[in-house]
Amino acid sequence: MAIFKTQVVSEHEDGAISSAVELLRAGNLVAIPTETVYGLAADATEHCAVQQIYEAKGRPSNNPLICHVSDIEMAKSYVVVPPIAEKMMQRFWPGPLSLVLEMRQATKIALPVSAGLHTLAVRCPDHEITRQIIRALGHPIAAPSANPSGKLSPTSVADVKTGLGGKIPLIIDGGNTDVGIESTIVGVRAGKLYLLRPGTVTADDISQAMGEPVFDRDNSEITAPGQLASHYAPTAHVRMNASHADDSEIMIGFGDVAGNYTLSHSGDLREAAQNLFRILRAADNTGAQTIAVAPIPNHSIGIAINDRLKRAAAPREAT
Repeated sequence: MAIFKTQVVSEHEDGAISSAVELLRAGNLVAIPTETVYGLAADATEHCAVQQIYEAKGRPSNNPLICHVSDIEMAKSYVVVPPIAEKMMQRFWPGPLSLVLEMRQATKIALPVSAGLHTLAVRCPDHEITRQIIRALGHPIAAPSANPSGKLSPTSVADVKTGLGGKIPLIIDGGNTDVGIESTIVGVRAGKLYLLRPGTVTADDISQAMGEPVFDRDNSEITAPGQLASHYAPTAHVRMNASHADDSEIMIGFGDVAGNYTLSHSGDLREAAQNLFRILRAADNTGAQTIAVAPIPNHSIGIAINDRLKRAAAPREAT
């Protein structure tokens, strides 16, 4: 893989959009800001460019990518959008909700984006410059998190540089991300809604807005990003539901449970989600063998936080 002198350009700088689009059109990768985490973008219609995402991240080829679109109309060019999916798009887009829908047969989306599946995950990000880049490119971008596969997701430019510096030519600096964890993913099949990955748009939010139940994922096959057993992992081991830190551990608190760091002093789940990867990274950088994490209530956004922590705590595959 090519070695680059990675350039960082502020989203407010003149020429930021044109620079990103020029690189994407040439088949290169660009790290872009979204409201969730930073994404590693390629033109989703270019096979070789998308393959570079898997190579740069060290990502398993059976782990599909999310296509980011500029609006609902662009999504409709690549996936079949039933009425319930369009209603969700109108309610939650732009925003941290990805929908897995049937891919159109005549689509030009590169095969590695869907990992060979007949479905495609689509999302319209709530970050203006990223939508402008997609609009100027004229195609969706495939954009998983801009980090080595399985590691902590990046919520700042510094995180991206640490993980992918030298592997990509450009990072668009949009500051620290607002949401802090990856999008909710919902599959739509035969008119029913399935939660494939929890996020800050909760199953209750969707059910309330749609007037329809949201079912749990009903099989163990990988049908969307973020479903690998071990994922979002620091170098240190992670111990969940801890009331205190043992020897050789560092503590991440929440609410009334104190720690060396805290996800939220007030017990605010949205604040905890925003801080999760940043604080896990800070705790990991201390060199502690184990990161102990206080109990997180398993409701609302807490379901998504616990999902990330469970995958961070899962046994890692030998490399």
